[in-house]
Amino acid sequence: MAVDELDTRILRLLLERPRTSVREYARILGVARGTLQARLDRLERDGVITGTGPSLSPGALGHPVLAFVHIEVTQGRLDDVGDALSAVPEIVEAFSIAGGGDLLTRVVARDNAHLEDVIQKVISLPGVVRTRTEVALRERVAYRLLPLVESVGRAARS
Repeated sequence: MAVDELDTRILRLLLERPRTSVREYARILGVARGTLQARLDRLERDGVITGTGPSLSPGALGHPVLAFVHIEVTQGRLDDVGDALSAVPEIVEAFSIAGGGDLLTRVVARDNAHLEDVIQKVISLPGVVRTRTEVALRERVAYRLLPLVESVGRAARS
């Protein structure tokens, strides 16, 4: 999907000021509210905008430990294990991957003992062969998309 300069400006505003009204976005951008709403609808329909909910902090919810758990799966059991992982609330993301392992999960925990309990739960799932865990010490670059949006916008102007 092609993202033009106005789309880029809209996305930048959504990222910088997520709790602003559509009317206010339109005023800031100098476009009609209908134009802005049509653009937002298209960006959602095309899968560029995937949600509008709040961004939550696992740490503030009492789960400050973050780990990345690589999971090796018995051949032919990837879907089964993926489905089973969705029942573990401390697994906040899971991806099938190429390379060292079959799945990569992002796991949050209350403390290291809780992390071990979660890993033991994962290891006990049918189809899981082994896991390898990496504990995050400190976030160096927070999840962000604004630099990417700006890069896409520059490319669209070129």
